[in-house]
Amino acid sequence: MLTYTFRRLLTSIPTLLFIALTIFLLLELAPGDPMSQVPLTVPPEVKEKMRLALGLGEPAPVRFWKWMVQFFWVEPLTFIDWLFGSQFSDGMQRVISWQTRSPVMDIVIQRLPQTLWVVGMSYIVGILIAIPIGIYSAYKQYSTFDQVGTFITMVGYSIPPFFSGVLVIVIFSVQLGWFPSIYDTTHQVTNWDSFLVQLKQMILPVMVLALQTTAQISRFMRASMLDNLNQDYVRTARAKGLGESVVVMSHVLRNSLIPVVTVIALGVPGIFGGAIITEQVFKVNGIGQLLITSIEANDLPMVQTLTFIFAILIITFNLIADLLYGILDPRIRYD
Repeated sequence: MLTYTFRRLLTSIPTLLFIALTIFLLLELAPGDPMSQVPLTVPPEVKEKMRLALGLGEPAPVRFWKWMVQFFWVEPLTFIDWLFGSQFSDGMQRVISWQTRSPVMDIVIQRLPQTLWVVGMSYIVGILIAIPIGIYSAYKQYSTFDQVGTFITMVGYSIPPFFSGVLVIVIFSVQLGWFPSIYDTTHQVTNWDSFLVQLKQMILPVMVLALQTTAQISRFMRASMLDNLNQDYVRTARAKGLGESVVVMSHVLRNSLIPVVTVIALGVPGIFGGAIITEQVFKVNGIGQLLITSIEANDLPMVQTLTFIFAILIITFNLIADLLYGILDPRIRYD
């Protein structure tokens, strides 16, 4: 397992380099001018100086190399300095946002808690609801619970978040007045009452995102359980006189979780990138909204860095899913 992990980490390096180059070239070829937001009254020679100050006067290979050095060398050194109080990164140029003129990673870290509060919580809630539903639907196949669960999950899977988000705002915020329609990103949790306020403003966006997560994972869980319930080892376990709870929860569930783990692990990067629309609907000041505003402002360093972070997360959780395969199924050997 250790050799396999080390080998996968090594093969990830050229993959990430290729992805970084692809992202850079796509953004280079994309239409749009970072100077488009500058007022028309600004003279052309001043605009040209501003363009040179942003580093756009250098050739594309030089800019790509500088970004790679800043991302893989300067930013880790900055993190080490913050962690241990050292001064390794003093005087080094970090990745700077064209829109705010602040370091990109500082802005990402500021937005990250909002995304984790809302989108991360919705993913956990969705998993906790989806797995029991998938297990019981498979065990009671074609029952009323299975048919109702199938209908609800198909509806949840089919309705896009921009529609379900507006729908829950109209019902629970406008008509009933139970929950706020806009997420207050300045709210701080300091005591029990402020925690309840935080919980209340999280309910609607968590409800919308958890609906899709539940629909997707419960369908995979149900299909995987149905495959295993008809296997010979299940009939053998029942013939030995084992109780149904032991057969289902101890034998069938473990084997059924193997493909579901992949779906869950690969869905984690979606926490940061897939909830862009939901963050826009509820005004959550998170990573998704940051990406949208950066695209609108032609803030290429921010867009490039965020997109590459999403790629790193996908590769990392792909590796985690493969390693969990080996842990859940002893028949799988990597070494």
